Amino acid sequence: MAPTLPALLCLGLSVGLRTQVQAGTFPKPIIWAEPSSVVPLGSSVTILCQGPPNTKSFSLNKEGDSTPWNIHPSLEPWDKANFFISNVREQQAGRYHCSHFIGVNWSEPSEPLDLLVAGEEPAGRLRDRPSLSVRPSPSVALGENVTLLCQSGNRTDTFLLSKEGAAHRPLRLRSQDQDGWYQAEFSLSPVTSAHGGTYRCYRSLSTNPYLLSQPSEPLALLVADYTVQNLTRMGLAASVLLLLGVLLCQAWKDHRGARDAAWS
Repeated sequence: MAPTLPALLCLGLSVGLRTQVQAGTFPKPIIWAEPSSVVPLGSSVTILCQGPPNTKSFSLNKEGDSTPWNIHPSLEPWDKANFFISNVREQQAGRYHCSHFIGVNWSEPSEPLDLLVAGEEPAGRLRDRPSLSVRPSPSVALGENVTLLCQSGNRTDTFLLSKEGAAHRPLRLRSQDQDGWYQAEFSLSPVTSAHGGTYRCYRSLSTNPYLLSQPSEPLALLVADYTVQNLTRMGLAASVLLLLGVLLCQAWKDHRGARDAAWS
């Protein structure tokens, strides 16, 4: 009997999948850190690696280390692995990649994840925290130009700007020497609603770019939508609320009047 069309399709998919596995052509896994890739010294962090379903194992590699960290996924659909690091020390700072294993080959490594450890020991060269300020104001409108200025009186090669809760890696700029002050200007122009949030900046040295200073004091950037469309929407909403208030007030008065008439 000739094979049916569904059987031929299944056979083709199976052969194609097996060929992909043997050729190592599965997509790269995805790597990220929770709660953030910027980790205060002594705290904990989880590095997560995600690949296709039914992955047999994952491997985490730190550049410069010869021994990988291999674990087997424990949760269905077995497509993710959690590498937990407690009490993070300076030695854990660095660049990480992960790979996944299905079939007979390891996948290509993921894109790099830079794990940045913030806050040196008291005697360290990065013990002093920088300052963070904003120009022209911490409250700006959509489309305006705003600059976050990170400064330090101590020698600094690089400044990093981190936004609380952001998925992307911190912005990094080389420092400039201005009259004995080291500084970097981070331009967020033109401002969008996505720029609103809490920022901190760090200083770093080229001798170890994965070690950061203590963070600056937090700076909250408020982005207000003063566009004509939004003001129109706000005005319309206010009008609707006012109308509802009038109607509710009138209904209450009618109800009270009817009740008083019933008792008279």
